[in-house]
Amino acid sequence: DAALRVERGEAVLLTGPSGSGKSTLFRALAGIWPFGTGRARLPAGDRALFLPQRPYLPLGTLRRAVCYPLDAATVPDAEVRAALEAVGLGRLADRLDEEDAWDRRLSGGEQQRLAFARALLVKPDYLFLDEATASLDPAAEEQMYALMRERLAGSAILSIAHRPAVARFHDRRMRVADGRLEAVTA
Repeated sequence: DAALRVERGEAVLLTGPSGSGKSTLFRALAGIWPFGTGRARLPAGDRALFLPQRPYLPLGTLRRAVCYPLDAATVPDAEVRAALEAVGLGRLADRLDEEDAWDRRLSGGEQQRLAFARALLVKPDYLFLDEATASLDPAAEEQMYALMRERLAGSAILSIAHRPAVARFHDRRMRVADGRLEAVTA
């Protein structure tokens, strides 16, 4: 029993107790939750990018991991390097063509930073962050949110986060509880 409309350029923070259905809502929006009924849609031609707490890193080169789901061969080297630099992973820029198990080589926080570099490259119309900063310290978390608001100013950002400090990077807050979605006014 939820209704939510988010405009491009707007950032909405979803809060609520653990197990209240916040991540399930994102799964439904992504079309990967087959249970239940309702309608979720994006404007025709708009692109969505979902960044979960534990990012998916495909096997292969670091370049492939950063560029996913884009074809890494179509992304200019300078853009990949700049994205890594922007998220604090510039030290990895000389390793773009190295093959490794990057999901095991990088720490959880580094993987989350890499996912934010990916968002900078994909430039989605809708960016869904499902506790995508949970492995970052508070200062790094704030840095990633500020970066997304600055560099993806025309994108709609929907976040699930538990730290109160990130609320300031959002235009409004919604609370998920008891199967309902309600606006938070204070």
